[in-house]
Amino acid sequence: MNVLGSRTASTVNRVPDMGPPTKPLTNGAPVRKSMFEHVKIEHMVAGFSGGVASTLILHPLDLLKIRFAVNDGRNAIPSYAGLGNAVTTIFRQEGIKGLYKGVTPNVWGSGSAWGFYFLFYNSIKAWIQGGNTKKPLGPALHMTAAAEAGILTLIMTNPVWVVKTRLCLQFDKPSDPSKSYSGMWDAFRKIYGAEGVRGLYKGFVPGMFGVSHGALQFMTYEEMKTFYNEYRRLPIDAKLETSEYIVFAAFSKLIAAGLTYPYQVIRARLQDQHREYKGTWHCITQTWRYEGTKGFYKGIGPNLLRVVPATIITFVIHEKVSRYLISINNIL
Repeated sequence: MNVLGSRTASTVNRVPDMGPPTKPLTNGAPVRKSMFEHVKIEHMVAGFSGGVASTLILHPLDLLKIRFAVNDGRNAIPSYAGLGNAVTTIFRQEGIKGLYKGVTPNVWGSGSAWGFYFLFYNSIKAWIQGGNTKKPLGPALHMTAAAEAGILTLIMTNPVWVVKTRLCLQFDKPSDPSKSYSGMWDAFRKIYGAEGVRGLYKGFVPGMFGVSHGALQFMTYEEMKTFYNEYRRLPIDAKLETSEYIVFAAFSKLIAAGLTYPYQVIRARLQDQHREYKGTWHCITQTWRYEGTKGFYKGIGPNLLRVVPATIITFVIHEKVSRYLISINNIL
C-alpha cells in the first residue's frame, strides 16, 4: 500500500515536460508564440552600444575606405598613394576634422543598424527555436534569420548611409549648393529636397545584395560557437570567454568581408554626389570596363583594418551587455 501510495504521489506530482512553446493548448495542440513575444529590447541596447563604441574609435578608417572605393580615376575624388599618404594628405588639407567628416551619421547609422540587426536577428532566431535557446538551428536557418534581419535593418537605415557617404566625400565646395552640406540634418533636408525619397535610397539594390554579408557573418559566427560548445560538451548557448568571442567574431568577419566586399564599392559609388550613374548595373559595367576586377576591391585594405576590430568591439560588447541586461531583467 505504501509503495502504491508513493507511486501515485510521484505520478501526480510529476510535471510533464511540454517544452516550448508554453502557451495554452487549443484543440489539444500547442499554440506557437508570436515573434513579438520573443523580442528583447536588451539586444537592441547592447547592439547600439557596440556599434557606437566601434564607430567612434574607427571612423577615420571608414572615411578612407569610402574615398578609395569611389576613386575610379575619372572624377574629382582626391587620389592617394596609400593609407599613410591618405591620412597625412587629409590632415594637411582638411585638418583633424577632415578625418571625422560624416562621423555623426555614421554613429547614428552604425548604432541603429547594429541595434536593429541584433534585435531582429535574435527575435527571429528565438521564434524559429520556439524559445528554446539550446536548440541548434544549423547553417541554413542561421542564414535565413540573418538575411531577414538584414533586409529589415537596411530598409530602416539606408537614408543614414547615404548621408554618411556624402559627408565623407565632402572635400571641396561644390558648385551646386544643393550638394554642399553643413551637417547631418542639413544633408537629409537637401538630399530629400533635391532628389526626393529616391535620393535617400540610392545604393539600396546593392545594399540588398549586401544582406548576404551579414548572413554569412552571423551564420559563421553562430556555427563556430555551436561547434565549440558541443566540443566542450556544453549547451550551445553557454557563455564563452572574451578571447573566444574575439576569435570567432574576427574570423567570421574576414570570411564575410572577403566574399562580399564588391557590393560596398558599388553602393558607395551610387551614393557619391560627384558622379551620376543610371543605376546599379550601369555602375557595375562602368567599373568593370575602366578598372577591371581591381575596381571592385578598391578600399578593401582600410576596410579590413576597420571592420575586423569594429566587429570584435561590437560583438564582445553585445554579448556582455545583453547577457547582463537580460540577467537583471530576469531578477526584476
